[in-house]
Amino acid sequence: KEMQVETEGEFGGLGIEVTTEDGFVKVVSPIEGTPAAKAGIEAGDMIVRIDDTSTKGISLMEAVKKMRGEPGTDIVVTVVRDGLEQPKKITITRDVIHIRSVKSRMLDEDIGYARITQFQKDTGAKLREQVDKLHGKAGGELGGLVLDLRNNPGGVLFAAEEVANAFVTGGKLVFTQGRVQGSRHVAKANSEDILDGAPIVVLVNGGSASASEIVAGALQDHRRGIVMGTP
Repeated sequence: KEMQVETEGEFGGLGIEVTTEDGFVKVVSPIEGTPAAKAGIEAGDMIVRIDDTSTKGISLMEAVKKMRGEPGTDIVVTVVRDGLEQPKKITITRDVIHIRSVKSRMLDEDIGYARITQFQKDTGAKLREQVDKLHGKAGGELGGLVLDLRNNPGGVLFAAEEVANAFVTGGKLVFTQGRVQGSRHVAKANSEDILDGAPIVVLVNGGSASASEIVAGALQDHRRGIVMGTP
């Protein structure tokens, strides 16, 4: 049920992807345009308190339940951040989180820019739609594409496969291998390159995780794109 909430792209809360580290809740990345991002939450922040409750030792599901709630209600999170001498209290007003997974624009006459904020079930199709629009704006053919995966915490595996498949024309995109048959999975490229070989630069940073790493890795392994950014 939780996975469906995330991948459908709409829920009530703050708009952050979180994990646990050293017994506390850690921000993988704030989701662009959400209350958390607007309030100044950053990737790498350690959330040590939610309102008056310490997050030390609580489960990730408990923390998520405390942060979700009715739109319009306030929550105070206390974060510890590298570079800050003292923990910082941040007040965030909950809202309905609508996640638009793909955004695009032209950078100049023939170079397009596409940002994927999160991998949802329709992200592959949405990316193709946006690239079609960019082709139109470029007069029919793009000279290159910047694919921005910064602060993208991941999401649905097959969506990552579809995105990589949009640019790679053959070979393995990603595979899993385990001891039992059910844990083995191979995704292979099986479609045309929607850019017809035009160069790709993939932007990543410390908040690019999971499905973002799969896409960046596939494009890098097939020498289809240059990966740039921070580790």
